Amino acid sequence: MHPTTLRARRLRASMTDAERRLWQHLRRRGLGVRFRRQHPIGPYLADFACVGLRLVIEADGGQHAAGRRRHDEARDRWLRAHGWRVLRFWNHEVLGATDSVLERIRMEVEALAKAGRGASRPADAEPAAERGNRPVCG
Repeated sequence: MHPTTLRARRLRASMTDAERRLWQHLRRRGLGVRFRRQHPIGPYLADFACVGLRLVIEADGGQHAAGRRRHDEARDRWLRAHGWRVLRFWNHEVLGATDSVLERIRMEVEALAKAGRGASRPADAEPAAERGNRPVCG
């Protein structure tokens, strides 16, 4: 098994409280799109990724404050250069203002879909009638 796959499995099994809460909401598909958790993108693992919209959502804890800032900035630059949009939220935002975080994600999903970034993928797309013209994320 590929080392990235093993790492992703470990991270899925040890999600933070904030990641767990965010995942509970994202997996319900209330936003009309599908997210993957701990999804490999190039040399990185995204906390959550909507592949069809090329949207990454990161929940950052204290380890991301000062020590990881440069790494996170380089990672975000790489992702943007490869066509991804990155939204970052602090864990305390996810836990203390979940509705606001979800609203920001919803607005981004709508903006990206409106900009035409939500092409469906036949392999895992729902039938159009069920999908209701929603963007399908891999």
